[in-house]
Amino acid sequence: QVQLVESGGGLVQPGGSLRLSCAASGSGFSRSVVGWYRQAPVKQRELVADLTSGGITNYADSVKGRFTISRDNAKNTVYLQMNILKPEDTAVYYCNLKFRLLNYWGQGTQVTVSS
Repeated sequence: QVQLVESGGGLVQPGGSLRLSCAASGSGFSRSVVGWYRQAPVKQRELVADLTSGGITNYADSVKGRFTISRDNAKNTVYLQMNILKPEDTAVYYCNLKFRLLNYWGQGTQVTVSS
């Protein structure tokens, strides 16, 4: 069983930065695909970025050049560094882990970009 706990969300002004963290419990982290998704009010959940066990990254077009996903396998943690934040980045951000055909989700952390 895998549990994911996100942290690092909050309120930030446009142009600011935040770093989200997601700590995973259980085994298999280093062999998993990890990712961040987000869901804004009345919108569907969408992929923000993911990262394979081999280091291949994939980003949504809307965040390319501004967000960076990374992982620390020694700490079972995945990060999302978010720079040059925009009001349209406001959403609940969810950590995701895929391992052996199973899909795990964190509880979500709110990110609000507003002046």
